[in-house]
Amino acid sequence: MLEELFNLVKENASDVVINNPDVPNEINNEVVAEATNTVAGGLRNMVAGGGIQNIISMFTGGGQQGADKNSLLNNPIVNMMIGHFAGKLMSKYNIGGSQANNVANNLIPNVLSNLISKTNSSENNGFSLEGLLNSITGGQTAQVVQEQQSGGNSGFGFQDLISQFTGGGSQSGGGGGIMDIVSKLAGGAQAQQQRNGGGGLMDLIKGFIK
Repeated sequence: MLEELFNLVKENASDVVINNPDVPNEINNEVVAEATNTVAGGLRNMVAGGGIQNIISMFTGGGQQGADKNSLLNNPIVNMMIGHFAGKLMSKYNIGGSQANNVANNLIPNVLSNLISKTNSSENNGFSLEGLLNSITGGQTAQVVQEQQSGGNSGFGFQDLISQFTGGGSQSGGGGGIMDIVSKLAGGAQAQQQRNGGGGLMDLIKGFIK
């Protein structure tokens, strides 16, 4: 999922990064990698902090409406990512404040809008909310589903898990209540943070640069 996200960022970076005179050509790929790191790391950090419900709401809240750029700009998660990315552009790549904010305010919401649309699409495009959450939590999402199934709820699937957070289903079977699920997913994301500490996530992303 990380490589698909990197390629999605690159697709959205044509005008705002690659053809932008404010961004020197020699750092184009690094800026794309940094934006990928911002989105992936931001989503993972939210889950690690117990904010899985906020992520699910952003990705399932009204299909295409949830992917609307203006709606995303009102989302505190998105604003946090924009601020983080703009800060990186200024401190790490010496891009001016207004230029950095312009790049961040255009690139991050567009990437997230496209990511949400693709995860909600019925087409087999390599993106799914299940795949994204599994990537963020180190497979803990699939583990929670398996625990529900082994606890006597054999028909339990990923959509049932999502329903626990959107109010569309009731908790049943093994695996504990909703707070237990939040805790397990947060723990998986925290383990990913530690595993990818010291720039490990950025190193992985840079491996996709061709």
